[in-house]
Amino acid sequence: MRVEIVALLAIICAGIAGWLIYFLVVDDRVDNAAEAIKTTLAILTLVGAVLAGVYAYRKQRIAESDAHRADANQFADRYTTAAEQLGHDKAAVRLAGAYALARLADDWEEQRQVCIDVLCAYLRMPYQPEPDPDAPGHKEGEREVRHTIIRLIGNHLRLPAEHRHSWQGLDFDFTEATFDAGDLSGAVFSGGKVSFNRAVFSGSSEVDYTGAKVSFSKAKFSGAEVDFSGAEFSGGSVYFYKAEFSSAKVDFSKAKFSGAEVDFSYTEFSGSTLYFTSAEFSGGSVDFSGAKFSDGNVDFHKAEFSGAKVNFTVAEFTGSTLYFTFAEFPGSNEVDFTGAEVDFSRAVFSGGEIYFRSAKFSGAKIDFSGAKFSGSKVNLSAQFSGGSVNFYEAEFSDGTVGFTGAVFSGAEVGFSGAKFSGSKVNLDAFFIGVKADFSRAVFSGGTVDFNNAVFSGRTVDFSGAEVGFSGAVFSGSTVDFTGAVFSGGFLDLRDVSSWATPPRFHDQVLGHPPAGLLLPSPTAG
Repeated sequence: MRVEIVALLAIICAGIAGWLIYFLVVDDRVDNAAEAIKTTLAILTLVGAVLAGVYAYRKQRIAESDAHRADANQFADRYTTAAEQLGHDKAAVRLAGAYALARLADDWEEQRQVCIDVLCAYLRMPYQPEPDPDAPGHKEGEREVRHTIIRLIGNHLRLPAEHRHSWQGLDFDFTEATFDAGDLSGAVFSGGKVSFNRAVFSGSSEVDYTGAKVSFSKAKFSGAEVDFSGAEFSGGSVYFYKAEFSSAKVDFSKAKFSGAEVDFSYTEFSGSTLYFTSAEFSGGSVDFSGAKFSDGNVDFHKAEFSGAKVNFTVAEFTGSTLYFTFAEFPGSNEVDFTGAEVDFSRAVFSGGEIYFRSAKFSGAKIDFSGAKFSGSKVNLSAQFSGGSVNFYEAEFSDGTVGFTGAVFSGAEVGFSGAKFSGSKVNLDAFFIGVKADFSRAVFSGGTVDFNNAVFSGRTVDFSGAEVGFSGAVFSGSTVDFTGAVFSGGFLDLRDVSSWATPPRFHDQVLGHPPAGLLLPSPTAG
């Protein structure tokens, strides 16, 4: 359109130049004809130059269009050839097709996402990690082809975002794909959507192979959406060791863990959300040891743990929220297994919240031994039937740990060696046939409250329970047993090391101590 406009202007200029020649040369009124002719010729030269430029520009545009068309045709031919190679019976040809398609994605930026979609679609095709050579549709070398595609994807996601061959920010769809290995360590997912929805991670018993290993170690997720919902982890390992999640969403809701190891150790979550909603853990482990949670959420709402181990050893919580609401931790009847385990030993809680509200523990173990609470809120208003809750040598210097409304029937609650120097610990709960151990605990500040329970007429019931404070030190904290009921069990305070700040009891209890309440001698101090 612009070329036509320029040509029209040139024609108009030529007409004007012709009129000038007539006016300046033929017309008698003009005195200096030579000067007029010179001016007119200059104008005509300019018009000619414009027309020549227009023609050259038009010719260049046509040539570029032809070249672009030729490139597009060449890319299309390369795409067709690579796609045909991926469908070949021989593994060597399929490998060549995978490399050719990855190279085409590098060269053909306009259709890079399409090339990636084809590679992902290949991984979504039916696959058996241990195929039967005699089975229909068997392809020799298929495992190597698939692992090569995963490796190609990982290599491109490790390239810096400014690199012209980087695949960061694009979508990857692995829905229902089967992974028996793969290296995505160090990959960067900066935007885009990555889907492992209903993917299967399974081990292998092939010779010289000891299980699936899919690695996201040191990968970075910044603003990406990663979907593992409904995925099945039936063997092998998936590593997120030292990965970084910043403002990302990772969804493991309804995933099934039945023997796999999922490793989030020393991973950093800053402003991210990790969902394990309604996930099933019937074996294997999920390891968050040493992980750092800052301003994000980890949600195990309605998850079921029936044999797996969830480990938060030496993890750090500084503003995050961890939900185990309505989760179920049933014990296991298998030999040599004593129930599910949730391990927070030596974890540091300096902010954020952890909720076990309405969770059910039957024969399970939850371990906060050596943990440090300096500002977090931990809600353990759950049902414990068997198993144990252990705060051995934990330190409570700030924040709140609440068991309000919890029910302990046959479980063990241990605060042996714990130090209370500022936190508030609410133990307004049912203790039925329970052993609660506060031996060697030190109360030098804060509050430990057994008053105002939710159930049974707002009392704390120690029916048949054993609560021991052997070697405990009461030197500044408030420990409140006002309104507690002792029927069949006992609360033993005879061997406390220090009685400088005695616990609070109802006056009638102190006047006529029930058989289950064992107080120190009047000279104790």
